[in-house]
Amino acid sequence: MCCNDAAVPLQHRMCGRDLTGRRNFNAHSLLFFSTLPCSQIHSLITEKENRRNVAQTNNTALNRIQLLGRVGQDPVMRQVEGKNPVTIFSLATNEMWRSGESEVFQAGDITQKTTWHRVSVFRPGLRDVAYQYVKKGARIYVEGKIDYGEYTDKNNVRRQATTIIADNIIFLSDHIKEKV
Repeated sequence: MCCNDAAVPLQHRMCGRDLTGRRNFNAHSLLFFSTLPCSQIHSLITEKENRRNVAQTNNTALNRIQLLGRVGQDPVMRQVEGKNPVTIFSLATNEMWRSGESEVFQAGDITQKTTWHRVSVFRPGLRDVAYQYVKKGARIYVEGKIDYGEYTDKNNVRRQATTIIADNIIFLSDHIKEKV
């Protein structure tokens, strides 16, 4: 309600809304706001708070990946110095597109590219299930994050490696049934 005309410092002159608790406003801004009509000050404060919330959201980052493909090799479990066991396997994803300009479909117009991904599973329960049930040729869905790293090979050359760190695996084909 805009019925309070009391002139209290750092309060709105008409509605009495306390302006001192607002972050990111200096004393000069607050005094200026106290002279504005209620509707304007409320919308300005809300707008500034919304911009601050968006700025906080923009500071967050996201590293998520979703892959759907076929397993290229049976998984192996590795362990370095008795710590951090990891299950590792490769996953192939295919990308297909039309290469011709023609509107009519022709068999030669389709181009396919296969990309291989190295998948590592560190989560204890998932790591063991992946090692036991992921098999070459199985169709699976993997969720996780991308990890970029470096290592030195046998010839003392520094190499870069991209790995998918899986935190969820969904089995889409029963590989045992497919072989029968």
